[in-house]
Amino acid sequence: MSDQGVDERAAVRAFRERVGLPALVDVHTHFMPDRVLKKVWAYFDGAGPLVGRVWPIQYRQEEDERIALLRGFGVRAFTSMLYPHKPGMAVWLNAWAADFAARTPDCLRTATLFPEPGVEAYVKEAVAGGARVFKAHVQVGGYDPNDALLDPAWGLLAEAGVPVVTHCGSGPVPGRFTGPGPIRALLARHPRLRLVVAHLGMPEYAEFMTLAEQYGEVRLDTTMAFTDFTEDIAPFRRDSETLARLAALGDRVLLGTDFPNIPYPYVHQLEALERLGLGDDWLRAVCYGNGASLFGVDGEVAAGRGGPEGDVL
Repeated sequence: MSDQGVDERAAVRAFRERVGLPALVDVHTHFMPDRVLKKVWAYFDGAGPLVGRVWPIQYRQEEDERIALLRGFGVRAFTSMLYPHKPGMAVWLNAWAADFAARTPDCLRTATLFPEPGVEAYVKEAVAGGARVFKAHVQVGGYDPNDALLDPAWGLLAEAGVPVVTHCGSGPVPGRFTGPGPIRALLARHPRLRLVVAHLGMPEYAEFMTLAEQYGEVRLDTTMAFTDFTEDIAPFRRDSETLARLAALGDRVLLGTDFPNIPYPYVHQLEALERLGLGDDWLRAVCYGNGASLFGVDGEVAAGRGGPEGDVL
């Protein structure tokens, strides 16, 4: 491991020790087929139209090195968030993700979907095969989450209780179907859908917190929220009322980071959460307890199904 990796590992460990965290559960990390990930990185390097600004990728290591970094940070469970931008991709991506999870036991098997003929069938197959979390990217996919083709799949996921991490906020650049409106309509039809709003709904933080207050299965992930990079373009209001609402939702806020596609060190996301001043109990729930409970992580580790041993296992 490089000196940088050792230093970062020590910085994350120091955060965990301050807060009293046994480990981390990160619900928003990206692992993809190599050629797909390299295209994603090239898009960020070129400040593509859905990025809108310079965005230097912090972690460009090979796959095995990135996995080792997460384990070194004390991440007990993570995801392989991947997403199609056109029809015909989801089945192939789901097959890759299933193989990745089979050879990476601390990765929660991840799947995705797209509004296309056959979506209900392959979502059902993924759930039956053990998919534990889905990724929906309304911005990149450019689709309406209320597309009739998706409705049976949403119903299936709601019935199965499988969380769906969904990029539906209008950041960093608005899409045709981003924002709280389409998600409000979706939840009206599927109120039991375990929808995890990625990036805390950036920049419509307040509106998505309202949806979480209205629907008991809606959760929020912290991906890139509160960091210096994001505060420059989509600041989160720090008034007492807004912070009190966030504190009250503490049992349904989940740590997400966007690793490896972040323009700053991993520890900065953790420190950005800490400087909100919501207390160690809130941080322990967000960074570990909520995710561990949602996915049964503690039970798996106790039964010997966790990842390879690291400094926290």
